[in-house]
Amino acid sequence: MAKLSGTTVMLTGAGGALATAIAQELIDAGAELILVGRGEALKRAEDRFPAKKALDLDLTDPDCVDILKKQRADVLIHTIGAFSAQDAHKASEKDYQAMFGANMQSLFHAAQGVLPHMIKQKEGMILGVSAGQAAKMSGPGAALYTASKAAVAAYLLSIHDELKAKGVTTLTLYPMGAIDTSSNRESGLTWEATIDPRALAQTLAHAITRPARAHMTELKVYPEL
Repeated sequence: MAKLSGTTVMLTGAGGALATAIAQELIDAGAELILVGRGEALKRAEDRFPAKKALDLDLTDPDCVDILKKQRADVLIHTIGAFSAQDAHKASEKDYQAMFGANMQSLFHAAQGVLPHMIKQKEGMILGVSAGQAAKMSGPGAALYTASKAAVAAYLLSIHDELKAKGVTTLTLYPMGAIDTSSNRESGLTWEATIDPRALAQTLAHAITRPARAHMTELKVYPEL
């Protein structure tokens, strides 16, 4: 198991299925958490996991950046995201705003919040979640979702190239399939066809502890099938 004693991790999407698995892995590894989420989901996470702070924030709102800048996080793990599918020629402005707001704008604001401290201390890491469609650069029926998740990957890699000399690195996780959640089970997906969120959590915890000379910028994780 990764050892993260003394490391403060800001975890967004607190209370979600993936974030819950990650939070448990981080706590077991000795990390301290700053939980960022909304409403009842955040309350559930706060009740379950000890945290330095819990912040109820809308990360699509630019005003959240000033609040995040007051925190001191060594690592940001950003799990917020959304999915919707529509025919490309029927996609609306509302669809566009929803996909890029949830998937890209939320990451942008979270990064703007944590980067000043990371740069000042000359050390930090930002981990984000893209998607298998983005890795393939193709998303039939989900052009906006795929584009917004590809933007996540491009943004993180650009940050890495720009700031690695200042001690800040990034990692883009590509789940190459659906994650095993209750909603995906309800949609008919079997556990064999999905990715275990606990395995993803272990992968991310391991990535945080890798030395600078063996860092990863991208990681694809596949389901069993």
